[in-house]
Amino acid sequence: MTHKQPAMTVQPKKLKGRAFLTPYLFILPWILGFLAFTLGPMLFSLVMSFFDWPVVGEVTFVGLDNYINMFTDDPLFWQSLWVTIKFALLFVPLNLFIALFLAMMLNQKVKGSGFFRTVFYLPSVISGVALAMIWAWVYDGEYGIFNYLLSLVGITGPDWLNDTSWALVAMVIASLWGQGSMVLIFLAGLKSIPESLYEAASIDGAGAVQKFFRITLPMVSPTILFNLIMTIISAFQQLSLALLLTGGGPLQSTYFYAMYAYDNAFKYFKMGYASANSWFMFAIILVLTFLVFKTSGKWVYYEGDNRRGGEEA
Repeated sequence: MTHKQPAMTVQPKKLKGRAFLTPYLFILPWILGFLAFTLGPMLFSLVMSFFDWPVVGEVTFVGLDNYINMFTDDPLFWQSLWVTIKFALLFVPLNLFIALFLAMMLNQKVKGSGFFRTVFYLPSVISGVALAMIWAWVYDGEYGIFNYLLSLVGITGPDWLNDTSWALVAMVIASLWGQGSMVLIFLAGLKSIPESLYEAASIDGAGAVQKFFRITLPMVSPTILFNLIMTIISAFQQLSLALLLTGGGPLQSTYFYAMYAYDNAFKYFKMGYASANSWFMFAIILVLTFLVFKTSGKWVYYEGDNRRGGEEA
């Protein structure tokens, strides 16, 4: 006589527990890295901003003095902030316009488009130091290729990096060079637009300009929103090019806010004061991002969204 073996059963509670924990085990390395290298240092820097925190010496609690001194007793704070704002006013719209234009060119169905996508993306993977060395040669007032090309059409180019009128413009042009990632993001947005929309517009007699403003721009507006925010953040964090090319000169015309915070931390070793500088930059970026999101309902179109002008119809 044979006996049936009882079926192996797993308690439902254990199954639920495993199902709940398994995803977190997979992302645990990222969580630990985020806590150790991002959130932890951020919170620590916030604490430091309320102290006089030299690299070597006694740490002293000063409360809000770092923030008060920054606004009232430090002319470099306002100088660097104004330089950064001017840079952002030039860089942000130009960066968005050029990236969208290049993406539209790459979206054309022509031979060799894959090659040009690679070419436009390559500057994005070049290190900041190598990029600065390239632009130092391009901008050289005597032997630079930029002035040589201008001389071919009878124009005498300026000494780009040593002229207060042109140094900031030179930083903008050099910063526009590495926009390969943004071009690819725009290209992905353009590829997602249904061809049927353009076909229907052609049947209705719409021209290229009408198609761009009535179809392309609304359909890629979510992508524009993302790239706009990322460009604003990039503009306020500009550091490496100016640090390597001009050192903030001439006459502090390229002395960006990020360089100001960097100098306070690693040149003057005022870590508490530099932390206060960094948190003020964080506050500026946060406010600007909030304003962009707040106004996005009036110009960003999402498929299936019935809103007009940010309100439900």
